[in-house]
Amino acid sequence: MTTFAVLGAAGGVGRALVDQALARGHSVRAVELDWPEAEARDGLELCRADVLNDDLSACFSGVDAVLSCLGVGNAAKTLLDPPPLYTRGTTNILRGMHQAGVDRLVVISASFVEAKNRGPLYFRLPAMAALHNVLDQMAEMEAQLRTSDVDWTAVRPGWLMEGAVTGDYTVTADVIPEDLIRTRMADVAHFMLDLGENGGWSRQTPALARKEAAEASSLSTVVRQMIG
Repeated sequence: MTTFAVLGAAGGVGRALVDQALARGHSVRAVELDWPEAEARDGLELCRADVLNDDLSACFSGVDAVLSCLGVGNAAKTLLDPPPLYTRGTTNILRGMHQAGVDRLVVISASFVEAKNRGPLYFRLPAMAALHNVLDQMAEMEAQLRTSDVDWTAVRPGWLMEGAVTGDYTVTADVIPEDLIRTRMADVAHFMLDLGENGGWSRQTPALARKEAAEASSLSTVVRQMIG
């Protein structure tokens, strides 16, 4: 049985990953400062910790891999001045892994770190402006990983969306294809779990996206998601 430490387990990708990992028969140690609505389930353990400030080595002790689903919210104020989850948080994660003797790390980055010319113009203009500071943090996170000695993978999805897991997404090196833009959070979780199991894409930045219905990338959808 494999045991995964999952950071950001209460978020959209994190919840899907926890569910899928337990369904595959793995054990999950959910690293969250507070998750009062977490269900008591066989194989699920909650380790309370602040990823920015606490010693994470106890949460990582005995796990086979760390899967980080950390992400910032969509509120305009948060995007303008995001907490340093991808920078100071990554430093703290790497420190905790070293102290706990864990080598495998899978994190979420974004295809837009490398290519901002994906998706329709009415998506790119507001999204890239809103995400500028977050993307800068993600780029710094990837730089930290490249200079570390851990076996890391930084997963680069496109524009995240809700939806059931499909498993039929497209995976390419570094950047999503030009004709794709959306990535289901449940599919990100699926891919991260696969990487945690098989160790694939070591020290690389695979990108994933999927062909979705036109409405998923329409102007009305962009407006609706941008204003919350």
